[in-house]
Amino acid sequence: MSKFVSWNVNGLRAVVGKGFWDFFDSIDADIIGLQEIKLSEGQFDETREGYHVYWNYAEKKGYSGTAIFTKKEPISVSYGIGIEEHDHEGRVITLEFEDFYFITCYTPNSQNELKRLDYRMTWEDDFRAYLKKLNEKKGVILCGDLNVAHEEIDIKNPKTNRRNAGFTDEERQKMTQLLSEGFIDSFRYFYPDQADIYSWWSYRFKAREKNAGWRIDYFIVSEDLKDRMKDAKIHTDVFGSDHCPIELDFE
Repeated sequence: MSKFVSWNVNGLRAVVGKGFWDFFDSIDADIIGLQEIKLSEGQFDETREGYHVYWNYAEKKGYSGTAIFTKKEPISVSYGIGIEEHDHEGRVITLEFEDFYFITCYTPNSQNELKRLDYRMTWEDDFRAYLKKLNEKKGVILCGDLNVAHEEIDIKNPKTNRRNAGFTDEERQKMTQLLSEGFIDSFRYFYPDQADIYSWWSYRFKAREKNAGWRIDYFIVSEDLKDRMKDAKIHTDVFGSDHCPIELDFE
């Protein structure tokens, strides 16, 4: 059995000061995908014995960025999705293994007043095409902060957030489209009716204390790997970031 973990750490150096390595060692994952590492090259050199590590940094300092730690060395590694417009912010790393691709992704946020929603829509279409192209060759396991709460069950206050970034009809529809084209939301696959479980809470208004959260972190798995999924977990008891880690158990 393999254990895969994903975590938006909201600044890797910050979370290291809040017990990141304790969590890392205790969870003992085969692969850990990180998002929003907020690092530039050379700013961080800590690693863990027994892991290969791959970094994708944003060109802008202190912004975005992704990383993957993996016990097994991949056949190949690629950064970005091969489209100039999208590949300056360190948002995607793809590892190729024998029988699947493993991808960590930090999806662009549509931002206040939805000023980046049009860009986000372009991203969604291009990224979905990228995943489908990979899936023509082998199975796909995508993890990351996908910056959308898909259904009303995935957010504490759906009515008041209807037109907010991450819960617009447009963003939700793009997730529906992805899932209708051969991909599975692993957590909902195992727990279709589980309410009140989230992966992100605002730092404001004591949101985490009140569990007023959003489920915006996902393991998305291509249909051809469905039977190998064994469980999906959301580690709401792990602190250090405004997101908590999520897990996929895979055979």
